[in-house]
Amino acid sequence: MEKVTTNKTTLCPSARPEMLDSKVFGIISGTVDAPRLAYLKQPLPMTEEVMALSGSVTPAEVFRTAAPCAEKSCQHFNGAKCRLAMQVVENLPTAVEQLPPCSIRSNCRWWQQEGKAACMRCPQVITDNYSPSEVIRQVAKPAVAQI
Repeated sequence: MEKVTTNKTTLCPSARPEMLDSKVFGIISGTVDAPRLAYLKQPLPMTEEVMALSGSVTPAEVFRTAAPCAEKSCQHFNGAKCRLAMQVVENLPTAVEQLPPCSIRSNCRWWQQEGKAACMRCPQVITDNYSPSEVIRQVAKPAVAQI
């Protein structure tokens, strides 16, 4: 009997929509002051047609996308961990009282690294947020690499 191996790709839940193999896993709802992520039951491939649905705003203002984690090619990765996930957990308040129904959780870098604490804060993260609070602005700022 032949052994079947499965390659699980670790996904970044804060990926840019234009990244290779990106998938929409949520739609931004709520208000400008209190945006919230509405999770899709199944992720959708990010296509030109889906991007066009954002209309006059950027797709990252409307959709949360996940793509394979870029690891060392990402400004938030420190060689072992995602600093953005750490910042989200350390600095943002919880946004929900129970785990959201996330379709990418099993492959999510934030879940794998930070667990439930990241998921409880994830619904308030908006990739292109042009009216962020000071806390959100600081969390999103790439950390300076430590030598």
